[in-house]
Amino acid sequence: MKIKILYDIFRLLRPRQWIKNLAIFATVTFTGQLFEPDTFEKVFLGFLVFCSLSSAIYVVNDIIDRDKDKKHPFKRFRPIPSGDVSVFLAVIIAFVLTVGSFIVGSMVTPAFLLLLLVYFILQILYSMFFKNIAVADIMAIAAGYILRVYAGEFATGLHISVWLLLTTISLSLFLAIGKRRSELTLISKYPPAQIKMVRASLSHYSERLLDVYASIFATSTFISYSLFTFLENPAGFKLSLSILMPEFFPDFFQRKWLMITIFPVVYGLMRYLQDIYEKHEGESPDKVLLSDKPLLATVCLWIIMVLVIIYVVG
Repeated sequence: MKIKILYDIFRLLRPRQWIKNLAIFATVTFTGQLFEPDTFEKVFLGFLVFCSLSSAIYVVNDIIDRDKDKKHPFKRFRPIPSGDVSVFLAVIIAFVLTVGSFIVGSMVTPAFLLLLLVYFILQILYSMFFKNIAVADIMAIAAGYILRVYAGEFATGLHISVWLLLTTISLSLFLAIGKRRSELTLISKYPPAQIKMVRASLSHYSERLLDVYASIFATSTFISYSLFTFLENPAGFKLSLSILMPEFFPDFFQRKWLMITIFPVVYGLMRYLQDIYEKHEGESPDKVLLSDKPLLATVCLWIIMVLVIIYVVG
């Protein structure tokens, strides 16, 4: 019995969602400071704090939505709507995780603690209000991803490229739209009244509208990332290929190694769109990533390529 309740509490925390918090490492990775001990320690501590706080917010969200989730085809199996975890216990868990997150977050930097507070307020407002307002719900979801990237900057004092920021904004909106598109597909067979009851904002979207949104931000993600890889020139890129490449080739071309990472990014975007439209997945980006082996392999390849180019070639 004790093992079951511990397992249900573990499910309640949604540990699979913690993968999103890896975005906090973006700043330190692309500035070439990932393996600096003091910097890495701050970012890693920030990662743990975001995992704790995000779990607390998921618990709060499940408490607020417990009645609606009982009518959802998949969410009804979550610990709270299914009755596996009581609301009283869930409230205690959320309180402990929230207080603990802010205490530990204060040990990183004051700026990080402030961002943590903004993130917490935003997510609570999303759970209570924004998720029921069309377009505002997508913007709020995307803002959560963007704040994770900025958390890495606030924790270290390092700064990210404006093109990387634009890539983050575009990708965040793309993932948020994909989430809504998949949710709409899942409950499309429901009558309009029931759709509104499950998620009010979905009743204001059409599949065609979300398709247009997805196209816009998939394209902007590709363009922003391409410009980032071309314009970014990490310090230390002095690899000489004079033996393999004639001297008449422009010097700038020999240093744009990040541009080769465009290929896995393009494949990843196309694969994710396939998951949304062909497999009707995407409601949970982390679930798609972990269940789609080609997509997971592509993300891993992209990470390896970025690390090699910045920390080995550089």
